[in-house]
Amino acid sequence: MSDAYIALEDGRVVEARGRVPGRTRGELVFTTAYTGYEESLTDPSYEEQVLTFSYPLIGNYGVRDERFESDRIHPRAAVAREFTEEVVEWLASEDVPAIDHIDTRDLVTSIREEGAMKCGIAVGDGVTPEDAREELAQCKGMSEHVDIGKQVSVDEPEFYEGSGVADVALIDCGAKGSITSSLVERGADVHVLPYDTTVSEVAELDPDILFISNGPGDPANFEQAATLVEEFVGEIPIAGICLGQQVVARALGGTTEKMAFGHRGVNQPVQDLQTGKVVMTTQNHGYTVEEPGDQLTVTQRNVNDDTAEGLANEELDVITRQYHPEANPGPHDTLGFFDDVLAMVGYEGDTTHTAVADD
Repeated sequence: MSDAYIALEDGRVVEARGRVPGRTRGELVFTTAYTGYEESLTDPSYEEQVLTFSYPLIGNYGVRDERFESDRIHPRAAVAREFTEEVVEWLASEDVPAIDHIDTRDLVTSIREEGAMKCGIAVGDGVTPEDAREELAQCKGMSEHVDIGKQVSVDEPEFYEGSGVADVALIDCGAKGSITSSLVERGADVHVLPYDTTVSEVAELDPDILFISNGPGDPANFEQAATLVEEFVGEIPIAGICLGQQVVARALGGTTEKMAFGHRGVNQPVQDLQTGKVVMTTQNHGYTVEEPGDQLTVTQRNVNDDTAEGLANEELDVITRQYHPEANPGPHDTLGFFDDVLAMVGYEGDTTHTAVADD
Protein backbone atom coordinates (compact mmCIF):
# COMPACT_ATOMS: atom_id res chain seq x y z
CA MET A 1 0.00 0.00 0.00
CA SER A 2 1.10 3.54 -0.58
CA ASP A 3 0.16 7.07 0.30
CA ALA A 4 -2.64 8.90 -1.52
CA TYR A 5 -4.04 12.41 -1.50
CA ILE A 6 -6.95 14.14 -3.25
CA ALA A 7 -6.74 17.93 -3.50
CA LEU A 8 -10.21 19.37 -3.97
CA GLU A 9 -11.27 22.60 -5.61
CA ASP A 10 -12.82 23.74 -2.32
CA GLY A 11 -9.34 23.86 -0.76
CA ARG A 12 -9.38 20.59 1.16
CA VAL A 13 -6.82 17.81 0.79
CA VAL A 14 -8.11 14.36 1.73
CA GLU A 15 -5.74 11.54 2.71
CA ALA A 16 -6.45 7.96 1.66
CA ARG A 17 -4.87 4.58 0.96
CA GLY A 18 -3.15 4.20 -2.39
CA ARG A 19 -4.00 1.06 -4.38
CA VAL A 20 -2.60 1.92 -7.83
CA PRO A 21 0.15 4.57 -8.02
CA GLY A 22 0.07 7.59 -10.29
CA ARG A 23 -0.63 11.28 -10.53
CA THR A 24 -3.60 12.72 -12.38
CA ARG A 25 -6.39 15.30 -12.35
CA GLY A 26 -9.98 15.64 -13.49
CA GLU A 27 -13.55 16.49 -12.58
CA LEU A 28 -14.59 14.63 -9.43
CA VAL A 29 -18.01 12.97 -9.87
CA PHE A 30 -19.89 10.15 -8.18
CA THR A 31 -22.16 7.28 -9.17
CA THR A 32 -24.82 5.80 -6.91
CA ALA A 33 -24.86 2.43 -8.70
CA TYR A 34 -24.22 -0.56 -6.46
CA THR A 35 -23.62 -2.88 -9.42
CA GLY A 36 -22.17 -2.28 -12.86
CA TYR A 37 -18.70 -1.07 -11.89
CA GLU A 38 -17.27 -2.77 -14.99
CA GLU A 39 -19.74 -0.95 -17.22
CA SER A 40 -19.12 2.37 -15.46
CA LEU A 41 -15.34 2.19 -15.65
CA THR A 42 -15.45 1.39 -19.38
CA ASP A 43 -18.12 3.99 -20.22
CA PRO A 44 -16.55 6.66 -22.51
CA SER A 45 -18.80 9.29 -20.91
CA TYR A 46 -16.45 9.25 -17.89
CA GLU A 47 -13.48 10.45 -19.96
CA GLU A 48 -11.44 13.15 -18.15
CA GLN A 49 -13.26 12.51 -14.86
CA VAL A 50 -12.37 10.99 -11.49
CA LEU A 51 -15.06 8.47 -10.60
CA THR A 52 -16.13 8.01 -6.98
CA PHE A 53 -18.32 5.02 -6.13
CA SER A 54 -20.82 5.74 -3.37
CA TYR A 55 -21.45 2.02 -2.80
CA PRO A 56 -18.86 0.91 -0.22
CA LEU A 57 -17.49 -2.32 -1.76
CA ILE A 58 -16.47 -2.37 -5.41
CA GLY A 59 -15.51 -5.68 -6.96
CA ASN A 60 -17.62 -8.20 -5.08
CA TYR A 61 -18.53 -10.17 -8.24
CA GLY A 62 -15.21 -10.00 -10.05
CA VAL A 63 -14.25 -8.56 -13.42
CA ARG A 64 -15.51 -10.00 -16.71
CA ASP A 65 -14.61 -8.35 -19.99
CA GLU A 66 -17.89 -9.34 -21.67
CA ARG A 67 -19.50 -6.66 -19.53
CA PHE A 68 -17.19 -3.90 -20.81
CA GLU A 69 -18.73 -0.99 -22.76
CA SER A 70 -15.49 -0.15 -24.61
CA ASP A 71 -11.94 -1.40 -24.97
CA ARG A 72 -10.46 0.52 -22.03
CA ILE A 73 -11.07 2.25 -18.70
CA HIS A 74 -12.04 5.90 -19.21
CA PRO A 75 -12.02 7.70 -15.82
CA ARG A 76 -8.62 9.18 -15.02
CA ALA A 77 -8.77 7.69 -11.52
CA ALA A 78 -11.10 5.61 -9.38
CA VAL A 79 -12.12 6.20 -5.74
CA ALA A 80 -14.00 3.87 -3.39
CA ARG A 81 -14.45 2.98 0.26
CA GLU A 82 -12.89 -0.37 -0.59
CA PHE A 83 -11.73 -2.02 -3.82
CA THR A 84 -11.27 -5.78 -4.07
CA GLU A 85 -7.90 -7.09 -5.23
CA GLU A 86 -9.31 -8.18 -8.59
CA VAL A 87 -10.51 -4.68 -9.42
CA VAL A 88 -7.20 -3.21 -8.23
CA GLU A 89 -5.34 -5.58 -10.57
CA TRP A 90 -7.56 -4.52 -13.46
CA LEU A 91 -7.03 -0.82 -12.75
CA ALA A 92 -3.29 -1.40 -12.40
CA SER A 93 -3.16 -3.22 -15.74
CA GLU A 94 -4.30 0.02 -17.38
CA ASP A 95 -2.25 2.33 -15.13
CA VAL A 96 -5.35 4.00 -13.70
CA PRO A 97 -4.62 5.50 -10.25
CA ALA A 98 -6.88 4.09 -7.55
CA ILE A 99 -7.45 4.97 -3.91
CA ASP A 100 -9.66 3.61 -1.16
CA HIS A 101 -10.06 3.62 2.64
CA ILE A 102 -11.68 7.02 2.25
CA ASP A 103 -15.00 8.33 3.52
CA THR A 104 -16.85 8.35 0.20
CA ARG A 105 -20.03 9.50 1.97
CA ASP A 106 -18.25 12.74 2.82
CA LEU A 107 -16.99 13.16 -0.75
CA VAL A 108 -20.46 12.54 -2.20
CA THR A 109 -22.02 15.00 0.24
CA SER A 110 -19.46 17.63 -0.76
CA ILE A 111 -20.23 17.12 -4.46
CA ARG A 112 -23.98 17.28 -3.83
CA GLU A 113 -23.63 20.51 -1.87
CA GLU A 114 -20.97 22.26 -3.96
CA GLY A 115 -21.30 20.55 -7.34
CA ALA A 116 -18.86 18.47 -9.34
CA MET A 117 -15.43 19.94 -8.71
CA LYS A 118 -11.92 19.78 -10.08
CA CYS A 119 -9.45 17.65 -8.19
CA GLY A 120 -5.82 16.58 -8.25
CA ILE A 121 -4.66 13.12 -7.22
CA ALA A 122 -1.26 11.85 -6.14
CA VAL A 123 -0.72 8.18 -5.27
CA GLY A 124 2.54 6.43 -4.45
CA ASP A 125 5.32 6.00 -1.95
CA GLY A 126 6.37 9.34 -0.56
CA VAL A 127 3.80 11.53 -2.32
CA THR A 128 2.69 14.66 -0.49
CA PRO A 129 -0.39 16.87 -0.36
CA GLU A 130 1.53 19.40 -2.42
CA ASP A 131 1.83 16.85 -5.24
CA ALA A 132 -1.95 16.61 -5.36
CA ARG A 133 -2.28 20.40 -5.27
CA GLU A 134 0.09 20.67 -8.24
CA GLU A 135 -2.16 18.35 -10.24
CA LEU A 136 -5.23 20.36 -9.25
CA ALA A 137 -3.57 23.57 -10.45
CA GLN A 138 -3.33 22.07 -13.96
CA CYS A 139 -6.90 20.76 -14.09
CA LYS A 140 -9.23 22.15 -16.75
CA GLY A 141 -13.00 22.37 -16.61
CA MET A 142 -15.04 19.99 -18.78
CA SER A 143 -16.11 22.76 -21.15
CA GLU A 144 -12.43 23.42 -21.92
CA HIS A 145 -11.84 19.92 -23.29
CA VAL A 146 -12.77 20.97 -26.83
CA ASP A 147 -11.08 17.95 -28.44
CA ILE A 148 -12.54 15.36 -26.11
CA GLY A 149 -14.42 13.67 -28.95
CA LYS A 150 -11.13 12.61 -30.53
CA GLN A 151 -10.21 10.74 -27.34
CA VAL A 152 -13.30 8.53 -27.32
CA SER A 153 -14.43 8.14 -30.95
CA VAL A 154 -13.43 5.56 -33.52
CA ASP A 155 -10.73 6.74 -35.94
CA GLU A 156 -12.25 5.00 -38.95
CA PRO A 157 -15.77 3.80 -39.76
CA GLU A 158 -16.73 0.38 -38.41
CA PHE A 159 -19.58 -1.82 -39.63
CA TYR A 160 -21.77 -4.20 -37.61
CA GLU A 161 -24.12 -6.38 -39.60
CA GLY A 162 -27.67 -7.11 -38.58
CA SER A 163 -30.32 -8.56 -40.87
CA GLY A 164 -30.94 -5.48 -43.02
CA VAL A 165 -33.91 -4.09 -41.10
CA ALA A 166 -32.42 -0.60 -41.38
CA ASP A 167 -29.13 1.15 -42.14
CA VAL A 168 -28.13 3.21 -39.07
CA ALA A 169 -25.38 5.82 -39.12
CA LEU A 170 -24.25 5.96 -35.48
CA ILE A 171 -22.13 9.05 -34.86
CA ASP A 172 -19.64 7.93 -32.24
CA CYS A 173 -19.19 10.74 -29.71
CA GLY A 174 -18.16 8.12 -27.13
CA ALA A 175 -20.73 5.41 -27.77
CA LYS A 176 -21.28 2.54 -25.36
CA GLY A 177 -20.94 -0.83 -27.06
CA SER A 178 -24.38 -1.88 -25.87
CA ILE A 179 -26.01 0.80 -28.04
CA THR A 180 -24.60 -0.86 -31.13
CA SER A 181 -25.53 -4.35 -29.93
CA SER A 182 -29.08 -3.23 -29.05
CA LEU A 183 -29.58 -2.07 -32.63
CA VAL A 184 -27.92 -5.10 -34.23
CA GLU A 185 -30.00 -7.49 -32.09
CA ARG A 186 -33.08 -5.95 -33.68
CA GLY A 187 -31.73 -6.49 -37.17
CA ALA A 188 -30.23 -3.08 -37.93
CA ASP A 189 -26.99 -2.74 -39.88
CA VAL A 190 -24.92 -0.21 -37.92
CA HIS A 191 -22.20 2.03 -39.34
CA VAL A 192 -20.23 3.44 -36.40
CA LEU A 193 -18.76 6.71 -37.68
CA PRO A 194 -16.17 9.13 -36.20
CA TYR A 195 -17.50 12.07 -34.23
CA ASP A 196 -16.26 14.51 -36.90
CA THR A 197 -17.84 12.74 -39.87
CA THR A 198 -18.81 15.24 -42.57
CA VAL A 199 -22.17 15.87 -44.21
CA SER A 200 -20.91 14.54 -47.54
CA GLU A 201 -19.68 11.32 -45.93
CA VAL A 202 -23.07 10.66 -44.37
CA ALA A 203 -24.83 11.58 -47.62
CA GLU A 204 -22.67 9.10 -49.51
CA LEU A 205 -23.60 6.38 -47.01
CA ASP A 206 -27.31 7.26 -47.45
CA PRO A 207 -28.51 5.78 -44.12
CA ASP A 208 -32.09 5.23 -43.05
CA ILE A 209 -31.47 6.71 -39.58
CA LEU A 210 -28.97 9.20 -38.15
CA PHE A 211 -28.18 8.33 -34.52
CA ILE A 212 -26.11 10.60 -32.24
CA SER A 213 -24.48 8.66 -29.39
CA ASN A 214 -23.67 9.39 -25.79
CA GLY A 215 -20.30 10.88 -24.92
CA PRO A 216 -18.33 12.92 -22.40
CA GLY A 217 -18.32 16.59 -21.53
CA ASP A 218 -20.00 19.66 -22.96
CA PRO A 219 -22.28 19.10 -25.99
CA ALA A 220 -21.07 22.45 -27.35
CA ASN A 221 -17.77 20.70 -28.15
CA PHE A 222 -19.47 18.41 -30.69
CA GLU A 223 -20.25 20.99 -33.36
CA GLN A 224 -19.86 18.62 -36.32
CA ALA A 225 -22.46 16.23 -34.93
CA ALA A 226 -24.84 19.18 -34.54
CA THR A 227 -24.15 20.16 -38.16
CA LEU A 228 -25.23 16.69 -39.28
CA VAL A 229 -28.51 17.06 -37.39
CA GLU A 230 -29.12 20.47 -38.96
CA GLU A 231 -28.43 19.09 -42.43
CA PHE A 232 -30.50 15.89 -42.30
CA VAL A 233 -33.43 16.79 -40.05
CA GLY A 234 -36.65 16.31 -41.98
CA GLU A 235 -34.88 14.15 -44.56
CA ILE A 236 -34.17 11.05 -42.48
CA PRO A 237 -35.21 10.04 -38.95
CA ILE A 238 -32.87 11.21 -36.18
CA ALA A 239 -32.30 9.68 -32.75
CA GLY A 240 -30.03 10.51 -29.85
CA ILE A 241 -29.02 9.17 -26.44
CA CYS A 242 -27.57 11.18 -23.52
CA LEU A 243 -25.08 13.65 -25.06
CA GLY A 244 -26.90 12.84 -28.29
CA GLN A 245 -30.11 14.36 -26.95
CA GLN A 246 -28.23 17.51 -26.00
CA VAL A 247 -26.56 17.75 -29.42
CA VAL A 248 -29.90 17.30 -31.22
CA ALA A 249 -31.54 19.96 -29.03
CA ARG A 250 -28.75 22.48 -29.65
CA ALA A 251 -28.88 21.82 -33.40
CA LEU A 252 -32.63 22.48 -33.48
CA GLY A 253 -32.62 25.72 -31.52
CA GLY A 254 -32.50 24.51 -27.94
CA THR A 255 -30.04 25.31 -25.17
CA THR A 256 -28.06 23.21 -22.71
CA GLU A 257 -26.54 23.88 -19.30
CA LYS A 258 -24.11 22.24 -16.89
CA MET A 259 -25.76 20.54 -13.94
CA ALA A 260 -24.57 20.94 -10.37
CA PHE A 261 -23.50 17.33 -9.96
CA GLY A 262 -25.20 15.50 -12.82
CA HIS A 263 -27.10 12.23 -12.91
CA ARG A 264 -24.96 9.10 -12.55
CA GLY A 265 -26.41 5.81 -11.39
CA VAL A 266 -29.09 3.22 -12.10
CA ASN A 267 -31.99 4.56 -10.03
CA GLN A 268 -33.19 7.76 -11.72
CA PRO A 269 -37.02 7.87 -12.01
CA VAL A 270 -38.43 9.17 -15.28
CA GLN A 271 -42.08 9.93 -16.04
CA ASP A 272 -43.68 9.87 -19.47
CA LEU A 273 -45.85 12.97 -19.80
CA GLN A 274 -48.45 11.29 -22.00
CA THR A 275 -49.03 8.05 -20.12
CA GLY A 276 -47.99 9.10 -16.63
CA LYS A 277 -45.95 5.91 -16.29
CA VAL A 278 -42.72 6.11 -14.27
CA VAL A 279 -39.70 3.92 -15.01
CA MET A 280 -36.26 3.59 -13.43
CA THR A 281 -33.33 4.47 -15.66
CA THR A 282 -29.55 4.28 -15.96
CA GLN A 283 -27.91 7.69 -16.40
CA ASN A 284 -24.48 9.25 -16.76
CA HIS A 285 -24.35 12.90 -17.73
CA GLY A 286 -23.27 16.27 -16.36
CA TYR A 287 -25.17 18.49 -18.82
CA THR A 288 -28.86 18.75 -19.58
CA VAL A 289 -31.25 20.38 -22.05
CA GLU A 290 -32.32 23.68 -20.51
CA GLU A 291 -34.79 24.71 -23.23
CA PRO A 292 -35.78 22.39 -26.11
CA GLY A 293 -36.47 25.18 -28.61
CA ASP A 294 -39.47 25.54 -30.91
CA GLN A 295 -39.00 22.34 -32.91
CA LEU A 296 -38.88 19.79 -30.09
CA THR A 297 -41.37 18.80 -27.41
CA VAL A 298 -40.39 17.45 -24.01
CA THR A 299 -42.03 14.00 -23.74
CA GLN A 300 -40.45 12.75 -20.51
CA ARG A 301 -39.11 14.40 -17.35
CA ASN A 302 -37.01 13.38 -14.38
CA VAL A 303 -39.21 12.93 -11.32
CA ASN A 304 -36.52 14.24 -8.95
CA ASP A 305 -35.56 17.52 -10.62
CA ASP A 306 -37.89 17.95 -13.63
CA THR A 307 -35.04 17.94 -16.19
CA ALA A 308 -35.87 16.88 -19.75
CA GLU A 309 -35.44 13.12 -20.24
CA GLY A 310 -37.10 12.70 -23.63
CA LEU A 311 -37.60 14.93 -26.67
CA ALA A 312 -39.52 14.36 -29.88
CA ASN A 313 -40.88 15.84 -33.08
CA GLU A 314 -43.22 13.35 -34.72
CA GLU A 315 -43.49 15.22 -38.01
CA LEU A 316 -39.69 15.44 -38.39
CA ASP A 317 -39.13 11.88 -37.07
CA VAL A 318 -36.90 12.93 -34.19
CA ILE A 319 -36.73 11.00 -30.92
CA THR A 320 -34.16 11.28 -28.12
CA ARG A 321 -33.49 10.13 -24.58
CA GLN A 322 -31.31 11.68 -21.88
CA TYR A 323 -30.95 8.38 -20.04
CA HIS A 324 -29.43 5.12 -21.34
CA PRO A 325 -32.16 2.82 -22.71
CA GLU A 326 -29.59 0.09 -23.41
CA ALA A 327 -29.63 -0.20 -19.62
CA ASN A 328 -26.31 -1.89 -18.91
CA PRO A 329 -26.13 -2.98 -16.12
CA GLY A 330 -29.86 -2.31 -15.68
CA PRO A 331 -32.69 -1.76 -15.01
CA HIS A 332 -34.31 -2.89 -18.28
CA ASP A 333 -37.46 -0.76 -18.12
CA THR A 334 -36.67 1.27 -21.25
CA LEU A 335 -35.22 -1.17 -23.81
CA GLY A 336 -38.22 -0.48 -26.05
CA PHE A 337 -36.64 2.82 -27.13
CA PHE A 338 -34.67 0.97 -29.80
CA ASP A 339 -37.89 -0.55 -31.16
CA ASP A 340 -39.36 2.95 -31.27
CA VAL A 341 -36.33 4.29 -33.16
CA LEU A 342 -36.48 1.55 -35.78
CA ALA A 343 -40.27 1.90 -36.01
CA MET A 344 -39.64 5.29 -37.65
CA VAL A 345 -38.53 3.33 -40.73
CA GLY A 346 -41.23 0.66 -40.52
CA TYR A 347 -39.72 -1.85 -38.09
CA GLU A 348 -42.42 -4.08 -36.62
CA GLY A 349 -40.27 -6.43 -34.57
CA ASP A 350 -40.25 -7.23 -30.89
CA THR A 351 -41.98 -4.45 -28.95
CA THR A 352 -42.39 -6.43 -25.73
CA HIS A 353 -39.74 -4.31 -23.99
CA THR A 354 -41.53 -1.01 -24.60
CA ALA A 355 -42.19 0.47 -21.15
CA VAL A 356 -42.56 4.19 -21.82
CA ALA A 357 -44.71 5.44 -24.69
CA ASP A 358 -43.89 8.48 -26.80
CA ASP A 359 -46.15 11.27 -27.96
